[in-house]
Amino acid sequence: MTVLRTVARPMLASMFVVGGINSLRHAKALAPAAQPVSDALAPLAPQLPVTPTNVVRAHGAINLLAGFALATGRFPRLAALLLAGNLAPATVQGHKFWTESDPAARSNQQIHFFKNLSMIGGLLMSTLDPDPHKKILVRRAKDKVVEAKDTVAAQISR
Repeated sequence: MTVLRTVARPMLASMFVVGGINSLRHAKALAPAAQPVSDALAPLAPQLPVTPTNVVRAHGAINLLAGFALATGRFPRLAALLLAGNLAPATVQGHKFWTESDPAARSNQQIHFFKNLSMIGGLLMSTLDPDPHKKILVRRAKDKVVEAKDTVAAQISR
């Protein structure tokens, strides 16, 4: 892992880890904001206990676990994809600046909406980050092919 990745991934993940902890600790207080999401999800999964509190807990758990995975470099591309997928509906639901009539509230919601949009963009860029372990495996495979070719060539030339 390069120095830049070593520093950048935890920085990108920090918001999600802290937000995940906050969501898990204060799920009941945050539940009213998740009511529309809960109402939309309940018919899709009638066998699951889809309540606003559980939606907040699930959101928090995904943020915490995927954020930790991204920060530590464990399955970073999958973690970034999960975080982007989890942040998108939360952004649309939680920062509806277009419905605000108060200019100050509208500006605040707009800032948070576009901040989250920027975070989603950064996460999606992280999903394109090449896996350094695969580079090592590819290099080893190429070395084995060259070694085998040289061995075969030596056997043929005898």
